[in-house]
Amino acid sequence: MAEQAFIALGANLGDRKGNIDRAIDLLRQVDGIEVVRVSRLIETAAVGGPDGSPAYLNGAAELRTRLGAAELLENLLSIEATLGRVRHARWEPRLIDLDLLLYGNQVIEQPGLTVPHPLMHTRRFVLEPLVEIAPDVIHPILGKSMRQLLANLS
Repeated sequence: MAEQAFIALGANLGDRKGNIDRAIDLLRQVDGIEVVRVSRLIETAAVGGPDGSPAYLNGAAELRTRLGAAELLENLLSIEATLGRVRHARWEPRLIDLDLLLYGNQVIEQPGLTVPHPLMHTRRFVLEPLVEIAPDVIHPILGKSMRQLLANLS
């Protein structure tokens, strides 16, 4: 049975839109993943990274997947690597960033995998695109819709 999952899409280096489009194309090629819907992309200032980091393009995508959460995350990381992402420091500029936000209504805490994404409810650049495609999806820990979480941000 397929599970609904949501991912964040981001890029602030190189051809930002092209990198996100290629990531979505690669997701569509993975057996067991269907890309249901993709938000529009929004430009946002870099958050938490080094001073002077370039602006991001951010979006969100809804997936239907037969993969477990850990296997889905492995595929996201593999796509990042395929597109040239190299990890050096937290919140550094990146060619592509694919974050698993929600996996059904599951709460998962494993080494290297925390779902729901622990910071998603604090980040406008995550919630705005998510609200566009899934305003009524409920955060499984906070019990609030994505629309309510966005409205609660100052």
